[in-house]
Amino acid sequence: MGMISLDGVRDKNVMQLKKLNTALFPVRYNDKYYADALSSGEFTKLAYYNDICVGSIACRLEKKEGGAIRVYIMTLGVLAPYRGLGIGTKLLTHVLDLCAKQNISEIYLHVQTNNDDAIAFYNKFEFEITDTIQNYYTNITPSDCHVLSQVIAQNHRKK
Repeated sequence: MGMISLDGVRDKNVMQLKKLNTALFPVRYNDKYYADALSSGEFTKLAYYNDICVGSIACRLEKKEGGAIRVYIMTLGVLAPYRGLGIGTKLLTHVLDLCAKQNISEIYLHVQTNNDDAIAFYNKFEFEITDTIQNYYTNITPSDCHVLSQVIAQNHRKK
């Protein structure tokens, strides 16, 4: 078994996140994405497998009316040769545990409608399709996305 470790994203290693995103996703992310990722603190992580950077999760913290925070997962990805080793699970459970500790009750993301692997992955963590948005993506097909959401029970996995 290889060793999986998580590390925070900071100015000095944000290039790692940029490289991963280029390898993983058909979308180019702008400066605001990286600013949001950096300002989310512990909610954005790089994953290392035997000291090789192989995956990441990047979140944005959003204030709702009334001041409650919800978490938007901007990206979660693991390089293809390293999938199925529990790395994505470790990244997502890290964020879900943080939500529970900080009493954040809502977390959501967008997934391309044909991305069955991702939808199945999030279903394992009790995310549900709560909406579908037509023409969400530009320049990729299909252009529609599902919104996957989870409302986190406040007694969820209190450590």
